[in-house]
Parts: sequence; structure tokens; C-alpha cells
Amino acid sequence: MNYYRPGGFSLLPTIIKNLLIINALFFLATISLKQAIGFDLEEYLALYYFDSPNFKPYQFISYMFMHGGISHIFFNMFALWMFGKVLEEVWGPKKFLIYYLVTGVGAAVVHTFVNWWTMSSMMTDFAAIQNTPSPDLILKFVQDHLSNANPKIYDFINQWSLTPNDPAYINDAMSICTRIIDMKMNIPTVGASGAVYGVLLAFGMMFPNSLIYVFFAIPIKAKFFVIIYGAMELWTGIMNDPTDNVAHFAHLGGMLFGFILIKLWKKNDINRFEM
Repeated sequence: MNYYRPGGFSLLPTIIKNLLIINALFFLATISLKQAIGFDLEEYLALYYFDSPNFKPYQFISYMFMHGGISHIFFNMFALWMFGKVLEEVWGPKKFLIYYLVTGVGAAVVHTFVNWWTMSSMMTDFAAIQNTPSPDLILKFVQDHLSNANPKIYDFINQWSLTPNDPAYINDAMSICTRIIDMKMNIPTVGASGAVYGVLLAFGMMFPNSLIYVFFAIPIKAKFFVIIYGAMELWTGIMNDPTDNVAHFAHLGGMLFGFILIKLWKKNDINRFEM
């Protein structure tokens, strides 16, 4: 019996293949430009808070093609291939690309909203300190908002040797509070994870009883796999570990926008599929 067996990239549908190539090119360009001429591509293409001097509107899309390391891009692209391949085959390239971009942008919107909520709280507390710059209020601000800042802020705290009895205490402490706000505002967000979590959700909704083998050995139905991952992201996002540099609410944002989009498609009977 004669049959055709494709190999290499011919195993990949069009959008998945091109997304893998584009992400790889951006990753290599980021490393090469930084090493060769000291140009930091992340400064321009990562997503920054909208009050940051580095923020540009196009970053709501460009951040999806930036990654922070080899393991980051590998696992994102592996998951995109694993779950996205079948979705593109079912939906077609145009619909899959729309879904991917919507969930990626949606993840950025939710992440930005959470950052705004956090920053608003910080700025309210900081305004209270400026009105009454007492050592107790300053210490409370640092303790309350340290977990919302880049972990590098610990370096500043460890170097803070002045005591409340020192005349220079207030000015130095206020400077540290300002640095906490500044560092939070200028933390870059990169990665396709938000869109990938949207793809994961779509796979779980379309093929809820399909088996996913965790660690290539433990079978679990797709619907439970998605629920567990979503719950884990919500829990870790709420816990807000200061050493955790993962944008958990961006992941949840990708899933949320994916859920809404699928429901809209189903309601309007666009390439209808049974849930």
C-alpha cells in the first residue's frame, strides 16, 4: 500500500510553523543584538506599564514574540505545537491566528489591569506617606508593597543601614519607597504564555475527554488538566510571591479571552463545533 508520510516542518500547519519560526528569530535577534552591540530589544518590544517611559501601544502585540530564556521559549513553543496543531487543523489558519492574537492581547490587557490595580494602591499609600512622612508609615509601605516589586528591591533594603533615629532616615526611606514604585512600573513582561494558555483552554473545551500525558506517563483528561492549570495560576497569582517573576494573571487573561471568544463563535455558529 502506498502512502505519504510528511517530515520535518511539513508536519506543522501554516500558522503554527510560522509562529515557531518568528518566535525563534526574535529570540535569536534579542541575544545577538545585545551581545554584538549592546542593543536591548526587550526595552522596545516587551510590555511595560502604561505610565512607564518605555511603554508603547504596539507592545500589547510585540511582547508575545519575546522570551526571557531558552527554557521559557522552549516550553511555550512546545505547548503551542502540542495543543495548537490540532486547533489549526480544525479551525483553519485564519481563525486560529485570530484566536491566538486575541488571547495574547487579552492576556496583556488583564495583566495591565492588575498592574494598574496594584499601582493605584501603592500610590495611595505613598501619598499618605508624603502627607505624614513618619518612620512607621514608611516601614509599613515597604512591608506591604515589597512583594509587588521586583525582587532586586531586596538589594536596596539590605543596604539600608540608617535607623529611624538618624536625621537622614526620612529622606533615605522615602527614596527607597520611590524606587519600589519605579521598579514595579518598569518591569518588562515577555512571552507567548498568555496566548498559549488560551490555546490550552480551547483544546480543553473542544476535546474535553482527550487524554494528556503529564510527564509523558500520567494520563489525565484535557478538561481536568485545564481546570488544574487554571486553578494553579489563580492561586499563585493571589499568593504574589516576591521571588516569582511569572505573570500569572496574564495567563488567566489569555484563558478568559479565549473562553469569551469561543462562546461568541459558538453563539454565532462560526465553524460550529460540539462542546
